[in-house]
Amino acid sequence: MCKTLKVSKSGYYYWCKRSISNREKENNKLLQEILTIYNQSNGTYGSPRIQEELYQLGYKVSRPRVARTMKNNNIQSKVRKKWIVTTDSKHSNPVAPNLLNRNFTVDSLGQVWVSDLTYLKTKEVNL
Repeated sequence: MCKTLKVSKSGYYYWCKRSISNREKENNKLLQEILTIYNQSNGTYGSPRIQEELYQLGYKVSRPRVARTMKNNNIQSKVRKKWIVTTDSKHSNPVAPNLLNRNFTVDSLGQVWVSDLTYLKTKEVNL
């Protein structure tokens, strides 16, 4: 195996016997905190919010480090859908007939009235 990996036998055995470094211990502790915050947020927090939570807990850690730790451990926030479909075409309500058939030419004023209700605000809440 050492020939395949192109490492010396002594180097391999040194690597097997070495203890965990302080940085690796710190990274493992940080990962546990990140997972705790991530799970408490139901997976919605990304690196900026997790870094802010860690800062409030007393950890002095940068956002890129949090992002790197999350990426290395396949932790990714759930992306919220930014656009909501507001048109319900599958309804049983009556639909007004199309009398104009896209023919907007008229002989005099006031014969045909058209409008677009797309931009009228209502108090309806869209979720």
